[in-house]
Amino acid sequence: MSEKKARIAVLVSGGGTNLQALIGAQNRGLLHSGEIQLVISNNAGAYALERAKKAGIPTRTIVKKELGSQAAFEAAIRETLEKQEIDLVVLAGFLAILSEDFTSRYPKRILNIHPSLIPSFCGAGYYGLRVHEEALKKGVKVTGATVHYVNEIPDGGEILMQKAVSVRENDTPETLQKRVMRLAEWKILPAAVEMVCQKLTERNEA
Repeated sequence: MSEKKARIAVLVSGGGTNLQALIGAQNRGLLHSGEIQLVISNNAGAYALERAKKAGIPTRTIVKKELGSQAAFEAAIRETLEKQEIDLVVLAGFLAILSEDFTSRYPKRILNIHPSLIPSFCGAGYYGLRVHEEALKKGVKVTGATVHYVNEIPDGGEILMQKAVSVRENDTPETLQKRVMRLAEWKILPAAVEMVCQKLTERNEA
């Protein structure tokens, strides 16, 4: 009997390293309660789209500037998710803030990965290298990554998983970013996605 898998959409804006971690986990059977059905990018030039195509995953580009407003942008994403009957949305380096109108429609069905140990170095404006620059400026000895549910507050949803990473004396924002990705983000994101997919499939079977 084939088990029903949760249908996953991954939202991206850039290089797609976390998307690649999810594709790798799926290929190795670590992510088995869900399957990536769709990759949506708000940036037509995102390398993440190439990664999706190589893996045979359908892609869609939805650009806010072309649609003229946040409401139209979110409506286009929602319509695409509904057409594909998506159960879980994963934000993997998606650099657009989603409104309460959007997030409230998917309670405990949107996950985000953030490159720090929330509540440190998070919230509006904290993304990419800036997070690591601030961590080094502050002199923290430990940083890491967090997977959390998404609500209307940037990085404000319930925490699902965290993994700590040591900061080294000679770190630059770039070296720290790479280590946090390798030792934390690429490990806990697939694990958290599998955990939530498992819950969703159990709920659907109940």
